[in-house]
Amino acid sequence: MPVKIRLQRHGKKGKPFYWIVAADARSKRDGRFLEKLGTYNPNVNPASIDLDVDGAVKWLQNGAQPTDTARAILSYKGALLKNHLAGGVKKGALTEEQAAEKYQAWLSEKEGTVDAKKEALAKAEADAKAKALEAEKEVNAKREAAAKAEEAEAVAEAEEVTKEAGNEEE
Repeated sequence: MPVKIRLQRHGKKGKPFYWIVAADARSKRDGRFLEKLGTYNPNVNPASIDLDVDGAVKWLQNGAQPTDTARAILSYKGALLKNHLAGGVKKGALTEEQAAEKYQAWLSEKEGTVDAKKEALAKAEADAKAKALEAEKEVNAKREAAAKAEEAEAVAEAEEVTKEAGNEEE
């Protein structure tokens, strides 16, 4: 039975939410699966991915073939690297400790890049809010100046009318 690691689509129309599953290649996209390995939500920035890395590695070692998108997700979360390192341990090229150390180093580096992206997005959002606030303050100042000018014109007209009325009485 050929097994694939693939995505199952869930969620509303226009708001996809995916399960990462190990399923028989002959089953339907959203049909029967063997094991749920995690979730993928592309609706947030950066996309949120929860993955059972050890479960994915187990399926990869048993011969499961990931689809293109699933392969990208597994690579992003480090499951393919962990599988690669486990193969090196089997062949005797690495010890278990060396493989774990390499994997942890990669994970900490990856977390750093993800955190940097989140911080950059938060900073960009804060800058956009500050810019919008400045623009709004500018518009309000123009509106207040226009209102004061209108009020001054109305007062000037009223004074003219009273002067004219006073001149007519004389």
